[in-house]
Amino acid sequence: MTRNLKLTLAYDGHDFAGWQVQPDRVSIQGTLVSAFEHLTGEKTLPQGSGRTDAGVHALAQTASVSIESPIPAANLIRALNDVLPRSIRILAVEEMPPDFHARWSATAKTYRYHIYRGAICSPFQARYVYHHPYPLDESQMIAAASLVEGQHDFTSFAAVDPEKRNAPEKRKDPENRGQEIEINNVRTIFLSQWQRHADELVYTVRGNGFLHHMVRNLVGTFLMVGKGSLKIEDVRRILDLRDRSAAAATAPASGLFLVSVEYGDTEKL
Repeated sequence: MTRNLKLTLAYDGHDFAGWQVQPDRVSIQGTLVSAFEHLTGEKTLPQGSGRTDAGVHALAQTASVSIESPIPAANLIRALNDVLPRSIRILAVEEMPPDFHARWSATAKTYRYHIYRGAICSPFQARYVYHHPYPLDESQMIAAASLVEGQHDFTSFAAVDPEKRNAPEKRKDPENRGQEIEINNVRTIFLSQWQRHADELVYTVRGNGFLHHMVRNLVGTFLMVGKGSLKIEDVRRILDLRDRSAAAATAPASGLFLVSVEYGDTEKL
């Protein structure tokens, strides 16, 4: 009987080419595929809640996978961690209903971005932060962050600037479910805030979904506000323009963590 499993996993993204399987490159998804085949003999393709980029880390990514092996969930955790590299750890395995999907069933995600503000960054911390010891008006960045809360079209902060069009653009479903999906860059952000923790300036953002590079593009734009190159009100203007070229450069991947993925009614959270 086919089982639908929900995996919760943590990983250090530094040595991986991101989540998604890529030819001749080591990815999180590809490494999981190999681990399941080694343990069960089955060829699977675990589907993540989102496709983190190269160098991005996860404290609690989720993935769904269908297998026929009867290995109990508790034993599967131990067995997978025995064959996976130390940079990937399975934290939990849960039996789920057949219609559960790590991506399509998710209702909210939280990301954090870490900027180290000290003069010297330890080599043991460098791969988990963006080291920026230069002057920043952090109070301006804190004020600007709240402007992206609520429901907005985040095209200006997407990795690709879609061409203006009269009809909604469609593309093939990335999960190969045999259908086309309409591109929609509208997302709802429930929380967007910067906080100082000792030598780190940390950005926390929670929303119902995120576009490719969206968090890192937001961080890059907030950094320009902190440097004085943009004003606080420019963040709203950039949102309204729906033009990727209006926003700042993408912040480095090293400081970004996927913190959690939520399932259920976000109104109750």
